[in-house]
Amino acid sequence: MNATTELPEPGPDAIAHSEELSRLIRSRIRAADGWLDFSEYMQFALYAPGLGYYSGGATKFGESGDFVTAPEVSSLFSRSIARAVEPVSGAGKQILEFGAGTGTMAAGILETLSRDHALPDRYLILEVSADLRDRQRQALGERVPDLLPLVVWLDELPPPFDGVVLANEVVDALAASRFRIADDEEPAHALGVSIERGRFAWAERPAPMSLREHIAGIELGTGQALPPGFASEVRMELPGFVNSVASVLRSGIGVFIDYGLPRRELYAPERSDGTLLCHYRHRAHADPFFYPGLQDITAWVDFTALAEAAVAAGMRVDGYATQASFLIAAGIENEFMAAGGADTQARLTLSREMQTLMMPAEMGEKLKVMWLGKGDAALGAGFESIDQRHRL
Repeated sequence: MNATTELPEPGPDAIAHSEELSRLIRSRIRAADGWLDFSEYMQFALYAPGLGYYSGGATKFGESGDFVTAPEVSSLFSRSIARAVEPVSGAGKQILEFGAGTGTMAAGILETLSRDHALPDRYLILEVSADLRDRQRQALGERVPDLLPLVVWLDELPPPFDGVVLANEVVDALAASRFRIADDEEPAHALGVSIERGRFAWAERPAPMSLREHIAGIELGTGQALPPGFASEVRMELPGFVNSVASVLRSGIGVFIDYGLPRRELYAPERSDGTLLCHYRHRAHADPFFYPGLQDITAWVDFTALAEAAVAAGMRVDGYATQASFLIAAGIENEFMAAGGADTQARLTLSREMQTLMMPAEMGEKLKVMWLGKGDAALGAGFESIDQRHRL
């Protein structure tokens, strides 16, 4: 039985919304001679203006959405991130957050930096979704109304500044191309999308040179040829995204938090079908064609590729660690002690939240953190001891 048959059925309005997006994608496939690279399909499904998952109006985050991110799990996460970046925040600096979700992380960071007298001049949010902007504005207005004047929403990258760039679960939502290694004269195949009997379906074509070069880079990095049948994902646009970060940061730190692994581990034999994953109403499945526009589509991040792109863009790779290690170095335990107070129930709740953030089977080791530097900016000395760049 197809796993998607067990997913909840959307309501009539949601189905109509998805069908409108599907018509747009089908027209694009027909215009492209019946085949669309998966990265283009993913871009439409997530970001088509007014219709894509992130640009439409459906609830995405939290208990009523499709998945929960670390800032929604616990306020301890945002407070710890704020503590980590305090050395490069403060007067004369700015913070830029890509895709601020519900605004929960922005509110927690601003609260903590205000408490610690390290507020930046401005907190910039680059957000593609008008609906999410409204939710962010409402959340910040309720949580930190006196700090709301510091927050500026952007439609495009700002002029260069000194400070911090934050990207929490952003890179895994960048469109990814899929490939499969075949056992024929042209072993590298691109996995794309076609139309069969009116429905979207997987279809293969010989990989273009750009994709073959990426696959060759994977094999060079892992030290072995990928076997026939191996399928996975690559992000062709990752260097461009990192270049955009480097272009706006004169001196500062970029903090990237995401599900992912170093190249040797990501493309290991045990992940021979890749890491493509979809989320719909807190259910994970592997069908990216299930009601386009109503579900999230992600793939894990190649942190080696992120590091290579950073160096090519003129940034330093200052560190790489698990989320659990990073939060400990940032002082999450101190935040836990300060936030719990004497209320036993509150402390128990915070303890459960911290376990979700920290335990290896939860978010603690599945999520990784990479921090990139530019100029003379750096995080505190406590982060040197957790660095695992040797794994890259």
